[in-house]
Amino acid sequence: MSENEKQRVMPADLRQLVRRVLSASGATQATADAAAQALVYADERGLTSHGVARLPMYVAQLRNGRVDAAAQPTILRDKGAAFLVDACDGLAFAACDLAIRTGIARARDFGTATASVVRSHHFGAGAFHLEAAGAAGLVALAFSNAPGAMPAWGGTRPLFGTNPIAAAFPRAKAPPLMIDLSMSQVARGKVMVAAQRGDSIPEGWATDADGQPTTNARAALDGMMLPFGGAKGAMLALMVELLAAALSGAQFGAEAGSFLVAQGKRSRVGHLFWLIDPAALAGTEAYQERIETLIELMLMDETVRLPGARRDAIAQEATHAGIAVPQDLLAQLESLAAGCSGQ
Repeated sequence: MSENEKQRVMPADLRQLVRRVLSASGATQATADAAAQALVYADERGLTSHGVARLPMYVAQLRNGRVDAAAQPTILRDKGAAFLVDACDGLAFAACDLAIRTGIARARDFGTATASVVRSHHFGAGAFHLEAAGAAGLVALAFSNAPGAMPAWGGTRPLFGTNPIAAAFPRAKAPPLMIDLSMSQVARGKVMVAAQRGDSIPEGWATDADGQPTTNARAALDGMMLPFGGAKGAMLALMVELLAAALSGAQFGAEAGSFLVAQGKRSRVGHLFWLIDPAALAGTEAYQERIETLIELMLMDETVRLPGARRDAIAQEATHAGIAVPQDLLAQLESLAAGCSGQ
């Protein structure tokens, strides 16, 4: 899609549009606010596969009951430094916000905190959830499973999700170092966006329903994503599946309902957040010296770019120039905000 088919929208205006869309679909204010922050965060950083392009499908699932519009996340089980949040079959973002806010307070008390989230949904850009923890001076890790899209190594069935992981490492005089990736060659949302636009995808990203390599994005959505790094990527996907779903009691990827279709069973995936206070281990000053030493060593090579640097640059531009959103998507969102079907 060419740039002249897109319209620049300021982040605050796009967040307000997301709130209007979700409110018109019956979502609570907490759900609408949390989702608006998360989706626009992704679009600000060029992660369109996790941005407002997801909103029409969220709305379809809210309206048909696959996602509970009235969900109010709650802490279901609590043992101090470890606790379980029930997303109550709602969108993930308010539940993740509860997990992180509570986790920050617990990590300050106990030195560490682990929060699992159960009965959840697509959690978007993993790094988004860790921003607050990094700003609070905590090291933080995030893991999520997702509906089955990748095979176990040597298998032929989509058992594991793309299973993203993210990490935040705070710095004393700079924003936290943020790392965010999925276990597949690319996030499945990129294939979704390509299919929406009618674009092809590179060979090596996915297979079709018959297990054959494909460059057809629509065929890939009916097939399987391929793990990065071959067997090693598949093993990491297995680890994330167990951390995110087994510890929370959530559905495994092979059991979860798809994020990408309007009809079907509820997703009910799980997430895990682990927060660590450096003061409880080597000490804050020692940790800060160590991370800055490593970053200096990395940047001695002029070709090295820190993780997240490109996304941060895109976000800075978006702050001043707005976010480029396809005009047809904007029109669809305005229709949804007015209470129409938007189809």
